[in-house]
Amino acid sequence: MRLSMKPLMINTFAVLAVLTLLTGCGEPQPDVARSVAVMTDDSTDTFAPVVFGREFKFPQDHLPHEEFRNEWWYFTSNLEAESGEEFGVQWTLFRHASANRKGNGWQSPQRYMAHVVVTSEDKTWAFERFARGGVGQAGVMGHPFRAWMDNWYWRSYGDSPFPGVLTFDDEGVKAKLAVQQSGSLILQGDAGYSQKHPSLDIASYYYSAPFLKVKGRLELDGQTYYVTGNGWYDREWSSKGLSSTQLGWDWFSMRLDDGSALMVYQIREKNKRPYYFGSRSWPNGHTEQLLSDQIRLSPVSFTTHDGKNYPLSWYIEVPSHELKLKVDVVRKEQWLPFVFSYWEGPIRITGSHSGQGFMELTGY
Repeated sequence: MRLSMKPLMINTFAVLAVLTLLTGCGEPQPDVARSVAVMTDDSTDTFAPVVFGREFKFPQDHLPHEEFRNEWWYFTSNLEAESGEEFGVQWTLFRHASANRKGNGWQSPQRYMAHVVVTSEDKTWAFERFARGGVGQAGVMGHPFRAWMDNWYWRSYGDSPFPGVLTFDDEGVKAKLAVQQSGSLILQGDAGYSQKHPSLDIASYYYSAPFLKVKGRLELDGQTYYVTGNGWYDREWSSKGLSSTQLGWDWFSMRLDDGSALMVYQIREKNKRPYYFGSRSWPNGHTEQLLSDQIRLSPVSFTTHDGKNYPLSWYIEVPSHELKLKVDVVRKEQWLPFVFSYWEGPIRITGSHSGQGFMELTGY
């Protein structure tokens, strides 16, 4: 794996932005991952709460919600080249507010972090960048929709992200991917209110575009690949994402061979049963919420990274939907060497249904 930070980013302001992002949530305890600590922040600054019953409005909700602490625009795709090679592509833009106040230029409390990851069976290309909001280096805007950091761009032709074009360029890696929506937006949880704890009032606003068609070009270490495939886009924002006793999460997004999309989420908690939730949806917009007692998630095999043991292959069962799935990774060496390190990469699905998707593991 390779980690890239452009010279522009390696300056005093970028370092301050990173330090603010890390220390704004307090120094994590040794057994708490940074990716989890930032989601359990209990600082005295008051941000907007996530409340049940909010009405989603588009295209406004494609744009930032700066009154909330955390937010992300998350794209993953499973692609195949004309020559048969398979690739996973992840592009993510994160927003984190250090305070709930307005500010222009360098006084803006908005910090941005972006990840680009391209995965083949033999190699992973991973890049991370940071930026301060308010100075034009990163952001999300409408009329038309665009999200960017430096020369990593998502550009749309209208106020929605779709249809749009994703481009990025870093050391040995270039991409130009056209993204078309082939199904409805899906409100996750209860009409977009996604509860993250079985008893505490902790939740996010969460919607997805799981039915995307992707076509374009990848250039990897001098080799050009013309690729097509499926994509998945997640949008989520909140002010507190986890309780202080929750340890991390395991997330799966899957496109199945019957045309449906399956999302399964497990949040692990110390000395307690994990909290499960998810959804199964179809291109026409029909969505069925999956509650905790409907999901069975069992690890099958494990691996080790930096002395930490974590699962790689899984069984996922949803008896009410007659789903019995085996999840296997495309490439196991996928622990991403970022400031907030986590495992993320493409997966293959077999069992009662076949398919492809992505898996994310945090907090191990």
